[in-house]
Amino acid sequence: MRKNGTRMSGGRIMARLIVLLGSLAYVMVFAVINGSLGFLCSMGVTLLGATGVAKALGEQIALSYGWIIGLAIGFGVLRGVLRFVEQYCNHYIAFRLLAVLRSKIFSALRRLCPAKLESKQKGSIIAMLTSDIETLEVFYAHTVSPICIAITVSAAVLAFVGIVASPWLALIALVGFIAVGVVAPLISSSMMKNAGVRYRARFSAFNAYFLDSVKGIKDIVLNNAGGQRKAEVDARSDELLKDTKELKNRIAGATAVTEFTVSLMTLVATAVAVALVAKGELSIGKAIIGVVAIFGSFGPVIAISALPGNLTQTFASGDRVLKLLKEKPAVESVENGVDFTFEDVRVKDLCFGYESDKKVLEDICLSAKKGEIVGIVGESGCGKSTLLKLLMRFWSKDGGEILYCGNEIENVNTDSLLCNVTMVSQVTYLFDETIEDNLRIAKADATAKELEDACKQASIHDFICSLPEGYKTAAGALGDNLSAGEKQRIGLARAFLRGSGLILLDEPTSNVDSINEGIILRSLAEQKKDKAIILVSHRESTMAIADRVYRIENGRISEGKA
Repeated sequence: MRKNGTRMSGGRIMARLIVLLGSLAYVMVFAVINGSLGFLCSMGVTLLGATGVAKALGEQIALSYGWIIGLAIGFGVLRGVLRFVEQYCNHYIAFRLLAVLRSKIFSALRRLCPAKLESKQKGSIIAMLTSDIETLEVFYAHTVSPICIAITVSAAVLAFVGIVASPWLALIALVGFIAVGVVAPLISSSMMKNAGVRYRARFSAFNAYFLDSVKGIKDIVLNNAGGQRKAEVDARSDELLKDTKELKNRIAGATAVTEFTVSLMTLVATAVAVALVAKGELSIGKAIIGVVAIFGSFGPVIAISALPGNLTQTFASGDRVLKLLKEKPAVESVENGVDFTFEDVRVKDLCFGYESDKKVLEDICLSAKKGEIVGIVGESGCGKSTLLKLLMRFWSKDGGEILYCGNEIENVNTDSLLCNVTMVSQVTYLFDETIEDNLRIAKADATAKELEDACKQASIHDFICSLPEGYKTAAGALGDNLSAGEKQRIGLARAFLRGSGLILLDEPTSNVDSINEGIILRSLAEQKKDKAIILVSHRESTMAIADRVYRIENGRISEGKA
């Protein structure tokens, strides 16, 4: 297994990206055929011109001048048509695959979450869904097809020059193709690999940092941290600019070497042709046709030589995307286990640590059943939130038992667990939709009365009714139109609307005033008759409604008094 941070080889990345073509491989083959024929038609225009010159010099050419001119015009028109078809096919494949890749990434995130988002910046994932995916579009639209076209056209040119002109000229062409299309790209790729990987990594990190800055602009302003944040953004921007310049300079150097090699090989082919004519081994007309064919055939291999500049970035982006698609979730979904209807949960000797040598929780024992509120109190960072996430199976425990109605949590079907247990975290995310739509995430077919009842229990109904459009009011992008307390109460309303047998509440009143806290706590007390509630808080006052209270200190738990 690869260590984290070690990138797959370019060949493996390319192979795995090509495998993603699937049924679109036929379209790619059609694009290659059209691209190859199109470039041969392009060469045909200049070759027919050379043929006309050779005919004027006395070369025995079966075609008349009229046919030569007519074919040249026909090849020119056909070149345009074939080029259009090739590009249409390439971009059709690219954009279809971009949609497929985005779908695969979202599916992977659904499989990896919520644990994945606990440890990874959201900005990095957004950068992957945008810049990395767009970079891969270049691979599918402008990399795979050109490579295949270069091989096809080069083979055709070698055969043509060897038969019509001279095997010696064909040999010169072969050396040139290898130098420009194989050696130069390998050297360029080696030179630009680290620079490309560094650029993509820094670009992704800059995106993440800048997104965080935009999302947190209010807090930055309120804390007068604008100058410091701006300085950091400028510093990161300068570093990114430096990497960009380095990459562009290396690309420019590689391009210069390629152009020099093409010019050199053309001069060598011309010199060899002149020598063959001088020896009488080749006629002037055939020499002209051979040299023109070689000169006009470097286009596809030049395109390959220019690929490393893009490929270094493409491989870096492809590596991140492919690693995400291959990444194993912290816990595997259970589909062939047992279903249950919540009655009680018991935790025995639970142990867990994010790192194997550092335990966050040790020997945790607690229980909760329908009809009671269980409180968990402790200082920030003592493991209270971690305990709730283990009850939702964000991660696999290191030891002990979590039993739902006597069933070990790892044997419980994931869908059944999510139907019976609802968690309200400290931060409630609101989609850029109406408040009603945000509530219906918990229960899509909820009636208007059910929505209102849930919001009344969360002490948010009156506030919603005071808005211009009531429940139809837009929550705003990232919920910026609502305060932290209002978002938290909407999160509580979701939990009440969901109707699960067990509700896990992580600091549910941390962002509300004492009046609303009292209303919410009273609602919780009323809710407990047909469900269990585990309430986490660092406030001792919040525990007043709890039937039993557990205290966590230094990762260990003890039962206290309500």
